[in-house]
Amino acid sequence: MYDIKAQSAKQLEFIRAYKKRKCIVLFSRTFLLIFFLFLWELCAKSGIIDEFIFSCPSAIITSAIQMLSDGSLLYHIWITLSETVTGFVIGTIIGTAAATLLWWNKTISDILQPYLVVLNSLPKTALAPIIIVWLGNNTSSIILIALLTSVIITIMSVLQGFIETDSDKIKLIRIFGGTKPQILKEVVFPSNIPVIFNALKINIGLSFVGVIVGEFLVGKAGLGYLIVYSSQVFKLDRVMLSVAVLAIMAAVMYRIITAVENKFISKH
Repeated sequence: MYDIKAQSAKQLEFIRAYKKRKCIVLFSRTFLLIFFLFLWELCAKSGIIDEFIFSCPSAIITSAIQMLSDGSLLYHIWITLSETVTGFVIGTIIGTAAATLLWWNKTISDILQPYLVVLNSLPKTALAPIIIVWLGNNTSSIILIALLTSVIITIMSVLQGFIETDSDKIKLIRIFGGTKPQILKEVVFPSNIPVIFNALKINIGLSFVGVIVGEFLVGKAGLGYLIVYSSQVFKLDRVMLSVAVLAIMAAVMYRIITAVENKFISKH
């Protein structure tokens, strides 16, 4: 006979074990970060590493307070964030639309497949100087670099997901007289929501890379510009601050995408 109480006890035990594991993981992550920062500060202050070259957490915090007080840090963050989000959104839309077109027409897909493989293997940052010559020394060049950095991987990953959609579901729709648009809407897209969100998670990091490379070359503001300028005037604390802020921004954007994914999946 099915024992409801025993089953409930096992479920409660599983939930407690799961929560305990999450607490252990969170504590371990926090401890490792604090330990690393403490060790870095200790090595810098004791002369084990050169504080001028490697900076230290206390100097980075002081620099952050100074730049926040005059508003310059927020300005650079806003420039980088706006360029990244613009390139990310445009790249995602174009990439998903192109993947849909290639899934729709297998002939076009077969023709373009070798070129996509080559473009995916090509370091996109190598195209940055060409883009700058084409578009000039402006924000459009930075956004295009970010777009090109992410769009090819979006096309390939989403297209692969579309191709690997459960063939039995597609056959079932066809048996009942379903058209290709209906197959796309009712089977292919819903089945590949996780694939699309995984592409988004990858793209946000690649978009940051593209924007920073663009700002290295032609930026007049932004965190990439701040890194280059600060290294030229030997303000390494600002360099480290910019890198830390970039890491935080990438982590926050990743968390936002994950939260949207979880909410979307829970509703569907």
